Amino acid sequence: MYKFITKLLGHAPSEPYVIAFEAVPGWVREREEAARDRLAAVSGTPVQNIRNGVAQLQHIVNNIAGAEQDPSIHPKLKSIAKNSLPLFVRAMNASLSKDLPEDVEQFYAAAVECVKGCLNSSRGQGRYLQVVLPDEMKAVRTGIDAIGREINALTGPINEYHTTISRLEGVKDLWGELAGIRKELGISEGKDRRIAGRIDEMSARVGAIENEIAGITRDDGMKTVRDLESGKVSIEGRRTDLNRKYASASMTAAHVFRKAEKIAVKQHHPPEIAALRRVMDVLSDHAVPDCAEMDACLSAAAPIVLRMVEAGEIPLKNKEERSIFSDTALFRREIGALCRDLNSLDNACREAEHAISANPLTTRLNSLAREKAQLGSMIVKERTAREELLQWRKKSDENIPVLAAKLQGKIEDIMGETVQIRFGEISQA
Repeated sequence: MYKFITKLLGHAPSEPYVIAFEAVPGWVREREEAARDRLAAVSGTPVQNIRNGVAQLQHIVNNIAGAEQDPSIHPKLKSIAKNSLPLFVRAMNASLSKDLPEDVEQFYAAAVECVKGCLNSSRGQGRYLQVVLPDEMKAVRTGIDAIGREINALTGPINEYHTTISRLEGVKDLWGELAGIRKELGISEGKDRRIAGRIDEMSARVGAIENEIAGITRDDGMKTVRDLESGKVSIEGRRTDLNRKYASASMTAAHVFRKAEKIAVKQHHPPEIAALRRVMDVLSDHAVPDCAEMDACLSAAAPIVLRMVEAGEIPLKNKEERSIFSDTALFRREIGALCRDLNSLDNACREAEHAISANPLTTRLNSLAREKAQLGSMIVKERTAREELLQWRKKSDENIPVLAAKLQGKIEDIMGETVQIRFGEISQA
């Protein structure tokens, strides 16, 4: 605003008033104190006059309470005056007896409320007394007007003080915002260095882990591990083939046993139902069953199916079903052999896994792999945090000149001259 006015008037620019950014709060305090001093200086006389006016008006009101009325007044008016006078005096005293503080702003507010109360009283109960006690009520109005004039004399300085303080508060708030950003920027520089240091440290450790892993993979002892792993893959391949054969045979048999179970339910044969359901549970289980248990279940359930087949109750629809139930003894031997072989291969796989995991080189490789994965996750988090921090720093760096220009403009509007704010280095933490 100041620069706009000087350009408009064409005045030659003068040397700017230079103030350090750190000195702005002190500058604000000095002007706040100066504004309070000015207010105290110009308000002394009106304040005293108001206090005197209130005391004088109080005296007038007290005299009204005992004033004699004109005997020639109509009796009805006397009756009205008799009822209104105590109410008027009480209301006036309530307003005039209120405390008037020493603080000028608080004093002004209290004085305004006092005058409002007196005006309301004179326009309320007081209006009935103007005919009965015209001179006394005229004195009341004169006293109220005198206090009102002094309040009006105080209004200008009070408003000027509020305007000055409000503008200084604006400077203070803007300075606080700017100082806060500068402080956070200083802290963020140290934080960025620490994040970068942690990233470098973890990255160096990842590099060391990769070198160690490469060294272990070249170690002669790894041939034993690779041989164990190759053997384990071979075992798992054979186990997969046998699992496929076992699943095919068990599912085919279970399908027929399920038909038999439904017939047994219809025929109400509980023992047969129990035997059939037990064998279905064993054959349907995803895990390889105990071989002896499976053979016992088949031994109990197979004759039931054969009887139903011979009775024509269960048709065998394909060659797989006919192959199984044409010679159940052979089926029991074949599926039993599959069961034993699968259990054996399961044991062999576990032994191979144990041998691999127990090998010191494998143990070390697994430990290094876990550490590398954890470090990788931590590095990603640290890089994300650093990127967010850098974005915030960029926005803050862009915002500082804008806030600085606003702060400079507010100070210029107060001083009425060109101002230059000198910023020091941002302290780092």
